[in-house]
Amino acid sequence: MYFSLKSLRPTRGFEAMTTTTARATSAPSQPRFPVRAAGPLLGLICGSIVALGGLNGLYFCLSLIGAALILFDFRVGVVLLILLMPISGSQIFPHELLGITGLNPLNLLLIATLGSYLLQALSDGTIRRFLPAPLLWLYVVPILVAGVNGSRHVGDMVPGFYIYDLINFNDSAGYLRDMLVKPLLLVVFALLVGAAVLRSKRPERFLIPTVISMWVMGLLVIVFVRLSGIALADLDQETSRDFLTALGMHANELGRMYAVAYAMLLFSWAGPKQYLVRIALLASMLMVVAALVLTFSRSAFAGVIIASGLYLLWRRNVRALTFFGVLAVTGLLALPNAVYERVTYGFGGGLNAITAGRLEGLWIPLLGDVLKSPIYGTGLGSTLWSEAMRTAGGLTVLGVTHPHNAYLETLLDMGAVGLVLLCAYYARVWKGFGSLAQDETLSPTLKGFYEGSAAGLLAFLIAAVVDGALTPRPEQAFLWLAIGMMYGQMNRKVTAGAAV
Repeated sequence: MYFSLKSLRPTRGFEAMTTTTARATSAPSQPRFPVRAAGPLLGLICGSIVALGGLNGLYFCLSLIGAALILFDFRVGVVLLILLMPISGSQIFPHELLGITGLNPLNLLLIATLGSYLLQALSDGTIRRFLPAPLLWLYVVPILVAGVNGSRHVGDMVPGFYIYDLINFNDSAGYLRDMLVKPLLLVVFALLVGAAVLRSKRPERFLIPTVISMWVMGLLVIVFVRLSGIALADLDQETSRDFLTALGMHANELGRMYAVAYAMLLFSWAGPKQYLVRIALLASMLMVVAALVLTFSRSAFAGVIIASGLYLLWRRNVRALTFFGVLAVTGLLALPNAVYERVTYGFGGGLNAITAGRLEGLWIPLLGDVLKSPIYGTGLGSTLWSEAMRTAGGLTVLGVTHPHNAYLETLLDMGAVGLVLLCAYYARVWKGFGSLAQDETLSPTLKGFYEGSAAGLLAFLIAAVVDGALTPRPEQAFLWLAIGMMYGQMNRKVTAGAAV
């Protein structure tokens, strides 16, 4: 597969988001009092909430103000969601407000944005394009079926998982909330991004909050490691793999997120002619790589290598070879020994050692559970009640709640049918990215972004052999953002064709 990109046309700043203003039809003196009183009243309400709820109360008030702005234009909410979605899985982001589980800024913004969009879509008739059929039947429906199936097995879970607080539920309602509803919110986010792209004159401007979000996520790890004072020689140890978990995400999860971001930035960097834009993208790329290195995730290292290799394969030119030649030599010389030790961990000790014990400790024992229901599986999170976990109870103490193999996990949860459907869906996404990367009607900026998204998707699917999941997870935020933009771009083409 090869994508060709041409020079980039100059772009302007981010598209101004328009708002509508209601005009009174009665005497001016009548509506002014409610309007003037709204500000002080809102200030009084928010002040009382902050006084009672402290910092969480402040978050709640900011969410209410943001929700009010979103009612004028749901695209405002989409921009905020792009900024917040990747970091929402971290501990620095509030996960509840005023002591109410599920009430947090992200959920409030998501609900407000969805509501604002539905009001507009119902009036103009575009709601029929909101949920693409392949996404519904190949991806969402199998996950819904697996969620309902798994809810029947909550009582069969190994007690160690909730005794040691490895999961946050012990009943069917909590299971559906955490294993089904929360993951699918990422799909809703992608659909809202697509709807915003459909209604924007220059969709590439949504890349601005995307890059800002990448900076926030990258600096999160860089600053955390810097303030902790831990040495790189200690961070690469197998016993330190949970060090970054204090941020709310495992090192491998963060690494996979950075690998996808790197691929998007790399291919986007190739297009612009403006030096300032290229410098900004290059700086973003180097920052993401620095954060990725600090995760010491071998699957993330592999993702960078795969994306870089695809760049050379798809962009066979002197500039690409020169850039990566200089970058490779500089990187190899600058990388500390701890990185090389981490990359070569387990070499010479056999496949089980290379996979950090996954082969004999997880994959082989779990194969027996696949045979229990090979067609449709036993439900989302079936590892929690698997026979392998019951007979090897020590694994639950170590915090192993999933197989560390996305394809094996899908077989366990959804059976062969689910695995085929989800893989077919990702194949369609790959085809969609490739099609847009070669679309001459798009700006080179977007073409490069979609090409990088295709490379990031391939890196994600390869890394899924040793970790991750094919169902939505927080570390897939940038990938689902790209999927949403892809659907929005395709709907724009359909709308333009219908108009002609």
